[in-house]
Parts: sequence; C-alpha cells; structure tokens
Amino acid sequence: MTAERIRIDSGCHCGNLRLAIDWPAGDTIITKRHCGCTFCRKHGGAWTSNRDASVVISITDEACISRYRFGTATADFYVCSTCGVAPVVVSEIDGNPYAVVNVNAFADTPGIEYDDMRTEFDGEETGTRLDRRKRNWIPDVTLCPTSSQPN
Repeated sequence: MTAERIRIDSGCHCGNLRLAIDWPAGDTIITKRHCGCTFCRKHGGAWTSNRDASVVISITDEACISRYRFGTATADFYVCSTCGVAPVVVSEIDGNPYAVVNVNAFADTPGIEYDDMRTEFDGEETGTRLDRRKRNWIPDVTLCPTSSQPN
C-alpha cells in the first residue's frame, strides 16, 4: 500500500524552473531551516527536506538556469537567470542526487504549518556535510530538463 502524499508545487517566479514535490501526508509541520551562509541570507533561502519525499525538477529553458557552487563546491544551487529565484539545491553523493527545497518558493500550501529554525554549517568538514545530506535531504530526485530550441 502506498503512503498518502501531499503534492507541493514550487519553483522560480517566472515559471522556468518548476518543482513537483511529493511530501508525506502525515508530515504537515514543515521545518524551514534558515541557513546562515551569505548566499542563503542574500537570497532568502529557507530550506527543507524529508527523507520520505520526492521531487521532480522541470526546466523549460536550460539556458536560463545557472548552477552556482561555492564554499565546498559539493552542491549546485539552481538559480533562474531570468527572475533570480533559487528554489532547489542538488548535491550528488556517491553518484546519486539529493535535494533540499526552498520553502519560500512554494505555491499555496493549505493545511501545512511551518516551524522556523536557524542553521549554521560553517566549519563543517566535507565528509560530515555529505553524510548529513545523505541522512536528511530528499533522496528521490528526478531532473527533467527540456532545453530551449536553438536559434
């Protein structure tokens, strides 16, 4: 029997980068982790994940997506070059993608409540960081780029 799921639609402001998140129905209080790094502070990142969730990432125009890496260079922030929103971060670990999603990019989510939390990962060793992501981030990630037609 399949567990009940909540569908959460998310994405950038202009719609070029869309997320379809299947969230466990029993988990209606979502923790928003406000990262203390300079990138997340400047972009208003409030991240969440659930080991039992899945996410499908759809891109209409790949040319308008920037993948930004900094610090340990172990994760790609997907940033829409058109509207500037970063709705998802993907980290490839042992050949598998793991994702964390930006709650601030969610569409309306009736029945969901949010709990705020501050996080700080400065000084965390790379191996420890990757292990934490494997334990906590969304492990079921599908990327569906649909790139634009050449001129």
